[in-house]
Amino acid sequence: MTVIALIGPKGLYLLFVWLLSAAVAGAIAERKGYGERVGLAFGLLLSAVGLVLVLLLPGRPGSR
Repeated sequence: MTVIALIGPKGLYLLFVWLLSAAVAGAIAERKGYGERVGLAFGLLLSAVGLVLVLLLPGRPGSR
């Protein structure tokens, strides 16, 4: 039997952290007035560190 892909549980958990950090960073950046794309870029390119950076961004005037 040929195994095509085997990433294991650690790789799967890291994938979930990566995707969840991108989604949460996008939502937070949208609420701060920067747009969802900025948050997604931070979350996808920098993973959990990008989420922390989006949390540290100051809110724009007039944002929620």
